Amino acid sequence: MTDARVEIDTDDRETVIALVGEILIAQVERLRAGLDAVAGPGPAVIDLRRVERLDTAGAWMITDLRRRLEADGIRTRLAGVSRTQSELLETVEASLPKGPLPDRPRPGLRDRLADFGEATVAAGLTLVELTALLGAVMARIAALFLHPGRLRFTSLVHHMQEAGLNAVPIVSLMAFLIGVVLAFQGATQLQQFGAEIFVVDLIALSILRELGILLTAIIVAGRSASAFTAAIGSMKMREEVDAMRTLGLDPIEVLVLPRILALVIMLPILVFVADIMGLVGGALMSWIELGISPGMFQARLLNSTDAIHYVTGLIKAPFFAVLIGLIGCYEGLKVEGNAESLGRLTSKSVVLAIFLVIVADAAFSIFYALVGL
Repeated sequence: MTDARVEIDTDDRETVIALVGEILIAQVERLRAGLDAVAGPGPAVIDLRRVERLDTAGAWMITDLRRRLEADGIRTRLAGVSRTQSELLETVEASLPKGPLPDRPRPGLRDRLADFGEATVAAGLTLVELTALLGAVMARIAALFLHPGRLRFTSLVHHMQEAGLNAVPIVSLMAFLIGVVLAFQGATQLQQFGAEIFVVDLIALSILRELGILLTAIIVAGRSASAFTAAIGSMKMREEVDAMRTLGLDPIEVLVLPRILALVIMLPILVFVADIMGLVGGALMSWIELGISPGMFQARLLNSTDAIHYVTGLIKAPFFAVLIGLIGCYEGLKVEGNAESLGRLTSKSVVLAIFLVIVADAAFSIFYALVGL
C-alpha cells in the first residue's frame, strides 16, 4: 500500500498533477490542501496512472479540482484513467449540480399572506373534520341508548384505568405543589398588608375555579391525547383499522367512543383529587409560613368559599374531556403508513389539545363573568 500524495510538475507548456497511492476519503482533506495551490499555467493534466484505489470522495476531489481550474480558464484532461475509475468519475460528475445553487429568495409579503391563507384554510378544515367526528360520536352515543349491549365495557374500563387511575399520582403531586406555591407567594405579598388570613381565599378560589381543572386537563392532554394518537395511529399504520371496516366493525364505535367516554367519566374525578391535594398543599404551607393552623384554614375555607366555586370548575371537566379525546383520536385516524407521520401527528395532537383546552377555559371565564358567577 502506497501512501497517498500529490506530485505537481510545472513547466512552460503544462502542469502535471500526479495522484499516487490510495485516494480515499480519509486522505481527501489532506490532499485538497496540496491541490489548492494549483493555479496554472495550463493546460493541466491530472495523472491517475499510479492511483491504486479510488473511492467516491476521491472522485469528487478530482472532479471539483477540474471544475475549479476550468472556471479559471485552465483546460484540463485526465491521463492514465482505468475503465472503473472513468465510470466512477462520470457518475460523480453527473451527480453534482451543474452550477452554483441559486440563492433562496427571501419570502415577501405575498408569500407570507399565502402561508397565512393556507394555515387558515387548514385550520378551518380541521375544525370541520373535528365537528364531523363529534357528530359521529354523538350519534354512536345515542345508539347506545337503544342498544346498550354495543358498548365495549372492557375497553371502557381499560381506558378509564389508563387515562384516569394511572394519572392520579402525577395529578396529585402537581396540584399539591401548586397549592404550596400559591400559599408561599400569597403569604409573601399579603404579609406586607397584614392580611395573611386572605391567603385561604386566594388558594381556594384559584384552585377550585381555575388551576385545578386547567392544569389537570393539560396533564391529561399530554398523557392521553398522545397515547390515543399513538395507539390508533399504530393500528392505522398496520392497516388494522382497514381490517376492522372489512370485518364490518365501526372504528369510531370500537376505538373512539370508549376513549372519549373514559375521559368524560374520569376527568371530573381527577379534578376532585387535584382540588383536594391543592387545598392540602396550600394549608400545609400556610401553617408553616403564616402559622395558620389546619383548623383555622378549614374554618376560613368554609366561611368564605361557596360550593359554586367548586361547581364552576367541575362543569368544565366534561367539555375538556371531549376536546382532548376528540383531538387524540382524530389525529390518530389521520396517521399515514409511515413512522414520520405518527410522530408528527402525536406531537400535533398534544399541542392542539392543550391549545384548545386553554381557549375553552378562556371562553368559560368570559361566560361566567357575563352571567355573574
